[in-house]
Amino acid sequence: MVQMWNEIWEQPVVLERCLEKNNRAIKEIVKDIHSHNVDSICIAARGTSDHAAVYGKYVLELETGIPVALAASSVVTMYNKSLSFKNSLVIGISQSGKAADVLEVIRNANQQGAVTVSITNAPDSPLAKEAKFHLYCEAGLEKSVAATKTFTTQIFLLAQLASEWTKNEDLKSELALVPQKLLHTFEVSRQIEDRVARFRFMNECFVLARGINYPVALESALKIQETTYVRAKAYATSDFHHGPFAMIDKDMPVIVFAPEGPSLKDVTEMLNKLKQSQAELIVISNVKDILAMGAVSFQIPDTNNDIISPFMNVVVAQMFACQLALVKGLNPDAPRGLNKVTVTR
Repeated sequence: MVQMWNEIWEQPVVLERCLEKNNRAIKEIVKDIHSHNVDSICIAARGTSDHAAVYGKYVLELETGIPVALAASSVVTMYNKSLSFKNSLVIGISQSGKAADVLEVIRNANQQGAVTVSITNAPDSPLAKEAKFHLYCEAGLEKSVAATKTFTTQIFLLAQLASEWTKNEDLKSELALVPQKLLHTFEVSRQIEDRVARFRFMNECFVLARGINYPVALESALKIQETTYVRAKAYATSDFHHGPFAMIDKDMPVIVFAPEGPSLKDVTEMLNKLKQSQAELIVISNVKDILAMGAVSFQIPDTNNDIISPFMNVVVAQMFACQLALVKGLNPDAPRGLNKVTVTR
């Protein structure tokens, strides 16, 4: 089996190790946050890490009530402007820790006296050394170009930081169960292997979700793009109701994440609208009636917490992308034109 598939299956163990490794550092970060009276948050990232940052925006705003901005890194690197980060928490996310533009944002924030945190899978990297605090993914070597376990560890660390900041013991308990829920999620792997051939000749699709699962839609589309070369496009269902819906044709494949929770009502409305337009629905859910709406459906474990369901949803998406690449005769570990580390400024 290809390396990407193996790395997908490593995630339960990796998340347990990640929590154990970073528990003390997270407590230290929260202590420093309180001493600096932080009232704004900024996250800098690129690619898959940027999708983790979008998840971080949601989870930190939900838990702390503090606005979170996603950094426009080129303001610092290309336009040579300095930003004011007074009373800010600034987080830089990069799997390799070599993202030059993210590094410059952290340097700028350090000059302003901000609380700076890096999240990387490389503790000796420039980004890890530059930030005041470092959170280590502890994912082990990720050989496949397509990031899997580094993404889930990044969002896991962001959720853990949010839960410690607000002393949300219920959320901490639910996060502790995520590795076990991922093991149960893998029970659909055989179904994915059996059903993915249906989409062998797919060359475009849409991926939809709402709220804190929106970054999962973004990440799912990216995984499909880079491993299968399918023109996948992600939208929040709230946006797709507008102009983008005009692109729906009969039999257009649409992947919809519809977990139980606050976003389900809106997503259900979109599913009904798509069915009326005769789209080919691929539904990921833990709600029986919703699963029945898909031409193809994959069931995730029970949860009604939108902070938790992204972990199971993204694992299903990773498995789908990997298997689709294989039935198309492609190597998901080495997509054309891509390298594991991409340095931008």
